[in-house]
Amino acid sequence: MRKKALLFGLGFAIFLGACSSERNTFTNRAFHNLTAHFNAYYLADVKIKEVENQVKTNYKEDYTQVLPVFIPVDSATIQQNKAKLDSARELSSKAIDWHRISKWVDDSYYLIGKIDYLQAQVDDSKNAFRYVNSQSKDKNLRHRALISLLRLYIDQRSYEDANFTIDYLSKESGISDENRYELFKTLAYYYETRSDQNGVIGALDRAVEYAKDKKELSRIHFILAQRYQREGLDALAFDYYKRALDGNPPYERSFFATLFAQQVAELNASKDFRKVRNYYDDLYKDPKNKDLKDVVIYEKALFEEKQGDIPLTIDLLHQAAKEPGSNPRLKGYIYQKLADINLNELKDYRATKYYLDSALSFIKKEDPIAQQIQDQKSTLDLFVFHLERIQLNDSLVTLASLGENEQKIRMEAFLASEEERLIKEAAKKSAPKSSSIFDNLLAFSGRSSGSNFYFDNGAAMQQGAIEFSRTWGNRPLQDNWRRRSALFQTSGQTAPQATKTDSLGSTESSIISGLPSLESLLAQIPNTPEQLIQINNELEESYFELGKLLYFDLKEPIMSIDNLETLIRLFPNSTKKPEAYYLLYLGQKETNGNSQQYVGRLNREFPDSPYTFSVNNPDAASGNLAYLESSKRYEQAYQAYYIGQYNQARHLIISTLEEFPLTRNTEKLLLLDIMVTGKTESRDRYKAKLEDYIQVSKDQELVNLARIMLRPLLSQEELASLDQGNKEEADSTLAVKETVAETKRPEVPANSPYNVNDSQTHIFVIALSPSEVEAAKNLLGDLENFHAQAFSNARLRTGNMNMNQENSIYIISPFANAEKAMEYFRKFSEEFKSTGLSEDVKSKSFFISIENFQTLNKTKNLEEYLQFFRTIYQ
Repeated sequence: MRKKALLFGLGFAIFLGACSSERNTFTNRAFHNLTAHFNAYYLADVKIKEVENQVKTNYKEDYTQVLPVFIPVDSATIQQNKAKLDSARELSSKAIDWHRISKWVDDSYYLIGKIDYLQAQVDDSKNAFRYVNSQSKDKNLRHRALISLLRLYIDQRSYEDANFTIDYLSKESGISDENRYELFKTLAYYYETRSDQNGVIGALDRAVEYAKDKKELSRIHFILAQRYQREGLDALAFDYYKRALDGNPPYERSFFATLFAQQVAELNASKDFRKVRNYYDDLYKDPKNKDLKDVVIYEKALFEEKQGDIPLTIDLLHQAAKEPGSNPRLKGYIYQKLADINLNELKDYRATKYYLDSALSFIKKEDPIAQQIQDQKSTLDLFVFHLERIQLNDSLVTLASLGENEQKIRMEAFLASEEERLIKEAAKKSAPKSSSIFDNLLAFSGRSSGSNFYFDNGAAMQQGAIEFSRTWGNRPLQDNWRRRSALFQTSGQTAPQATKTDSLGSTESSIISGLPSLESLLAQIPNTPEQLIQINNELEESYFELGKLLYFDLKEPIMSIDNLETLIRLFPNSTKKPEAYYLLYLGQKETNGNSQQYVGRLNREFPDSPYTFSVNNPDAASGNLAYLESSKRYEQAYQAYYIGQYNQARHLIISTLEEFPLTRNTEKLLLLDIMVTGKTESRDRYKAKLEDYIQVSKDQELVNLARIMLRPLLSQEELASLDQGNKEEADSTLAVKETVAETKRPEVPANSPYNVNDSQTHIFVIALSPSEVEAAKNLLGDLENFHAQAFSNARLRTGNMNMNQENSIYIISPFANAEKAMEYFRKFSEEFKSTGLSEDVKSKSFFISIENFQTLNKTKNLEEYLQFFRTIYQ
């Protein structure tokens, strides 16, 4: 017994000795290698792989687009698995802290780097991978860390660091097959981010040689097939689509591989169109494809488009939008295709705008294609706004011109005809109307009479109103597609409830309750001079803006001419008349019409207008050189005016306007000419020219200056009238100033080396890292253009300098005070765009007083000043 106890004690002592992480003996190393591997590293690795697999499982592949090389890391999935990753981090840390002499320490550091990468802790992840590469004696592990570091650099678009890493790895020998597979995939990702199609294909071709996982291999084959197809190499694409079917891929990938293989091999080459259409019909009827019916019809629509059958293509796209599907983004592509057809084939800009609206409802805003759609839609939004405002206001003006009895008779007749028509339509409906959301988004009723498109089909619109009323009751419509319909919207009055219990009676009751009341219709007709003036002002503005937009943005000179001529006919005294004449001159010239009639009108009616100078001197210089030269001439003319040489000043002004019409200096030159008039001509002439200038000038600062110059020339009655007209604007400005004055500014952060001095000259700063500077190569030029458009009179200067090794800064100056700098900051944040300049960089821009900048230039601590700036100014 004593012997056993002795042996047990001896064994326990050996065990305790082996547990020590300080003694580097064979027994100790063996113990720590075993426990670090299986009690810590292995379990941590399993948890990380589970999270990575969850990311892959949750990701919805969009096979209609080229698949990405790497499946993006979804932050939501990572957050859901935070506990698992925290546990993996704890296990990895134990392997490092408790088993320091084991051979799994560096591997555990690598796992921590992977965890940091998944949790978007970029700097920590970089440090972990760099540490492993510099410290590990295991070549395979070092290579793995470098490949992970390369992917991280590519994520950040740090191409200089990425190129250095690629070059280093290219010179390394003994890279394992597993690491070579990851390396070539990462190289494909590198070329993918740089839009290098051949580079992606070449790298993935090499990755295929080392792929072990058959499902991964299937996915790579599918990507190669897609890219070969887009390069027009159909034979290679067919081969790789067939290879993508190996390895038991998911059914959806098999479906698309089969579909696309058939397209590149048979559909494109086949002359038997019936066979092609039967192929799509068979796919559609296959029960296994019940969640892919929208894909089948969409692809069939694209086939019919290639055959030139646009009406059938549109019908199929409408059908595809209503079919069930597993990929919501496909609905967005369907609407985008409908928008494309309506824009390029049908020239229906209103339909295009609403299809793009529907597309955006299915495509995530962070998707690059969403920004592309938004950019395309901005012009169309303005087009539809002005078009629909013209339609609505034109109807209201027509109704306002009638007597009360006539208005009432027309409204009663409208309500009676609508009720009768809708009851007849409802009676014909034997099958219930689909309540699919796609019917509302597509907004068409393809089986009914009349136009297929919702806002050109009054029946479809009213049927929608009936269905809405049945579901939700009698509510006023808001934000409907056709603003003209606003004339007939209910003001919320409730119709009497029906007492019939049969279905036809219920339908009639629903129709009656869905129609607006007579009172609500009459209430929307303008009946005061002020209301009519407002409506006519809106009409004038919309006709002008629509004409300008059609000419410059939509390249529709004939439609532009129609709107501008309507403007001049309806509003002969419009202040926009000179510019309208000029646009009509351009439009007629482009369409080989009678452009000279507008040259004559401009010379007769507006001899001093810059537009008159322009049509009289069509070959005059323009652009930046014209701006620079006209700036020099303006300074010379102003100097001549200042010293009393008024004739010389006028000569310089006139010659500059004739030689350089319509530069950013034009309005300044015109105002200077008026100042010369004040010195050389009659008081009445001076006053008239100032009043005309105030009406037509678009530069608010110059307009304000002209108003100041005008005031001494006005009588007491005219001053009173002017002050009354400007009262509302003045009150608004005062309210803003009072609000600012009353706002209590936060205290300066404790121990901050910066002071608040709003009256001091300020500068605006954009800070960028070296990689961000490389990405934003056009920044200086874009800033100059931005200043020319938005701050043409501010004389802003732009420069750049190195703050430290990590940051270069671009400086815009000067701003007289913090208020001016804040105005620039807001406009910059909202409107400035430059290729390669990220929103993150824009959000870190700031303005700073000269005194504070001197302090910043010494400390080089941008984060410290940003904290001060956000506390005080944001």
